[in-house]
Amino acid sequence: MQLDTDAPMKRFMDLDHMDASTGFKRQYSPGKYESEQLLASPGTLPKPMSSDEREAMIRRLPPTATFQMMSKVPKTLLSGPGAAGAEAQDLRRKLCKGSTIVFISAGLPGKRFTFERAAELGVKSVVIDHKDSWSASLFGEGVIAKFLPIDMAQSSEDIFAQALNLIKTLSDDGVTGEADAIASFVELSIPLVARLCESLGLPGHLPSAVDSARDKHQTRACLKAAGLPTPRNILIRSKAEVGAAGKHVGFPAVLKPVSGAASLGVKKVCTMRELEDYYVEVVKELSSLVISSGALIKGDPASTGGVNASANIDLTVLLEQYLDGPEVDVDVVMSEGEWRYAAVSDNGPTMEPYFNETWAVAPSLLPKDQQTALRDLAVSSTKCLGFSAGVFHVECKYTSTGPQLIEVNCRMGGGQVHECNYRTWGVDMVEETLFAALGIPARPMVPKKPLTAVAYCYVNASKSGSVKDLLGLYSLRRRQGVIWAKPLTKLGAQVVGPDTGMPTWLCDLLVEKKEPQEALDYLLSLMKEDPVKVA
Repeated sequence: MQLDTDAPMKRFMDLDHMDASTGFKRQYSPGKYESEQLLASPGTLPKPMSSDEREAMIRRLPPTATFQMMSKVPKTLLSGPGAAGAEAQDLRRKLCKGSTIVFISAGLPGKRFTFERAAELGVKSVVIDHKDSWSASLFGEGVIAKFLPIDMAQSSEDIFAQALNLIKTLSDDGVTGEADAIASFVELSIPLVARLCESLGLPGHLPSAVDSARDKHQTRACLKAAGLPTPRNILIRSKAEVGAAGKHVGFPAVLKPVSGAASLGVKKVCTMRELEDYYVEVVKELSSLVISSGALIKGDPASTGGVNASANIDLTVLLEQYLDGPEVDVDVVMSEGEWRYAAVSDNGPTMEPYFNETWAVAPSLLPKDQQTALRDLAVSSTKCLGFSAGVFHVECKYTSTGPQLIEVNCRMGGGQVHECNYRTWGVDMVEETLFAALGIPARPMVPKKPLTAVAYCYVNASKSGSVKDLLGLYSLRRRQGVIWAKPLTKLGAQVVGPDTGMPTWLCDLLVEKKEPQEALDYLLSLMKEDPVKVA
């Protein structure tokens, strides 16, 4: 599971945030906004509008420049039988050109490619983020049209009000037009983006849908109401409720934060004693988190930064039935209420009890009927939460009793997800995100057969110690079929192995071959070479 940004949950030394003068990682205590969105979303953001209020808002506001251009294009060109062809896709790109899109939060520097792709499409990008964001430099480089600083340490309601004002006055200086769309590739910003779009009458997710997707317990309730498969689950609000929860769900089970903390705090429990012990451990872990550019990491006792979550954050956790079977990702593009693209990729077995990710391969190696069942569940789950358009990263399992949903992420997946879909199926999830944000009907061009096969992994530390050698990693980059081999640590860094706790990710490998099994076998062989030496 990923909280997102450009990399998976920060179980590694984040090279993107090294202080150039000291060589050490910068950490800071989060403000109210980040704390709320990480562990108590939607926090103090405005409540969603009613359908009547939303309709009235849209009627009061003039149409965007992009909408006016689309109104002159015959609908069949974008939504008709031939709308999935090359000419229609080029038309969508032309409609993007010259549009003004506001991005809330830039994420980590690995997200740079999203803004570069927007620039290639002729989009005038405006980034609203903290004044110290790396993305401020994109303005000087000509990648974005504007960088608007905002104090991201404020409460969610204050940031909403200030961002709304900045967007309303965007065109006053003549550098850009009025906002045609608002978007983000950062998980924490999705609830804020939804509410900004609603307030300005712009295309976007319903805030209620986003809130349901980010609340694991509410997600389960929506699935149950829609008659979709749902594992047994119950909320635990205090230590006194642990015993009854264990009896209700049974064992094995999974303990996880109810809000958006992703894999941190997720643990498998097999007995009542483990549940009691791990509940205390999980609450303690959530209470000592540190945030770096919107990503959660474990607190460093030597650092003054950290989240005192127990004081102002909801520490409610969810206990749910353990789901056996292989895990998959289903990357979905929806438009006009229906799925237009849905690709299944396989995830390797996670390292339990912490559910650390290992490897992934695309396209999926599962039987076609299982892939179809997983795709159908992913799409049905997305619809039942209230979504009708956009890009989604859906996580599922094919269990002994059939497909089950893990979670719906209402944005493009992080890490290697973009590269994986682009290389395997030729679908650019960045431009599909921009089309959805602008309200342009989507019909990605999808080949009948995959273009290639890719496999990728985050290499977990097999033992605790310090990093002694990275040369093996650098030599991998020269191998045929290796797309990238990126360090996720540095020489001399202290790392954690499974003998001590949640393993540190050492490096990020991505390879390409003609067939998925061939790609996976090649990746696993590279992993066995132990490219990052720890002693």
